[in-house]
Amino acid sequence: MEQRFETAQESFWSGAFGTEYASRNAGAALLASNRAFFSKMLAPTRGVKSVLELGANIGLNLVALRQLFPQAELAAVEINAAAVNELRKLPDVEVHHRSVLEFAPERRWDLVFTKGVLIHIAPEALPRAYDLMVRSSRRYVCICEYYNPTPVSIPYRGHAERLFKRDFAGELLDRHSELELVRYGFVYHRDINFPQDDLTWFLLEKRATGG
Repeated sequence: MEQRFETAQESFWSGAFGTEYASRNAGAALLASNRAFFSKMLAPTRGVKSVLELGANIGLNLVALRQLFPQAELAAVEINAAAVNELRKLPDVEVHHRSVLEFAPERRWDLVFTKGVLIHIAPEALPRAYDLMVRSSRRYVCICEYYNPTPVSIPYRGHAERLFKRDFAGELLDRHSELELVRYGFVYHRDINFPQDDLTWFLLEKRATGG
């Protein structure tokens, strides 16, 4: 039975386009770039023993994180069935096959992050995604997305209303005062050694009084 989703974006990524995306994004070079990316971004963190990725695709981010945090508990949420099948091949990764907007965890993780995921969520649903990230995080929240000072929709491989750029971190900070900015940065697609897809990243931490 075909699963019904609340937003057009969820249906889009759960189907054939999401499966094709998973097959395009693989390889040793990307894994090396991811390892360099996360090692820099997460350098200020302390005590990360559990990690949750929202929108994990086939798990290349988690593979890199396993190399950096070999003892950490890893968990993933992914909407696309083909990507989930690949995720389940990774050792010691807790996999949840569902939409980020439907995920309701009963526990928290030291680090919760997205990487190229919030840009594909319906703008009206973003507050729910923000609240999920904060609610499921014990300490750190990390956003790695396309930045723009004002919200804008960008055509994506011939499709409209499937990619959005905005100040995700700013909106999250405004919505959740218990968070504070630790570090931020940008990775250029022409980086000589470790390119990424023009991502701007933000590492946020819960204040001690915020739980």
